[in-house]
Amino acid sequence: MHPLILVVVFVVAAVVGYLLIKQVPTLLHTPLMSGMNALSGVTVIGALSATGLAFLFRQNGFGQFFGALAIILAMVNVVGGFGVTHRMLRMFKGKNSKK
Repeated sequence: MHPLILVVVFVVAAVVGYLLIKQVPTLLHTPLMSGMNALSGVTVIGALSATGLAFLFRQNGFGQFFGALAIILAMVNVVGGFGVTHRMLRMFKGKNSKK
């Protein structure tokens, strides 16, 4: 596939994603983030599978490097997303409910 087509698809997806998220009411952001964290978990599994296959079939170091990088970035996304979700949920608790 031509690289220019991939860039166009990426830009269109980014713009559509931004416009969709912009329309989400404030009260739905926390559940939406939790759902996206679950989707990021699927990304981690995909990155692990692709990297595992690269190592299994002894592909060049290029594929192994980018597979490992994909695992790291996906995990950063998952951990950061759950951290932000946890912090947002704490904001909804009253001062009396803290122990």
